[in-house]
Amino acid sequence: MFLGTHTPRLDEKGRLILPAKFRDELAGGVVITKGQEHCLYVFPTTEFQRIANQLRDQPMTHKAARAYSRVFFASAHDEVPDKQGRVTIPVHLREYAGLGRDLVVIGASSRVEIWDKQAWETYLSDSEGDFADIEQGVLPGGL
Repeated sequence: MFLGTHTPRLDEKGRLILPAKFRDELAGGVVITKGQEHCLYVFPTTEFQRIANQLRDQPMTHKAARAYSRVFFASAHDEVPDKQGRVTIPVHLREYAGLGRDLVVIGASSRVEIWDKQAWETYLSDSEGDFADIEQGVLPGGL
């Protein structure tokens, strides 16, 4: 499980050093793709395969599943982190997420998310009130 917030920097070659506490689980390979709210999702290869199987099980007549699959898979980039735990973020993904040099990398349970630092701060500021006000419906049975 991926947890926590980290603030690495993107180097001049578009590489990110993965947070040390995530490296062991991601060492076997990652898939980076577009996420919601203009962040990037980073999945261990096995988790990406599980999601791919779920999407594959959707009927081809399901319009939303087709649309999601197209963007999700077409933008995906797979690689194995180098010995220093670095991964390269392709230009098209950096542009989608509006990544500058300063990043925020968060653990989001089964995935890691990469955010531009300013975008994350804006998102967090805009959504923390909603988080505090949620009464029910997110978790079956509540907390």
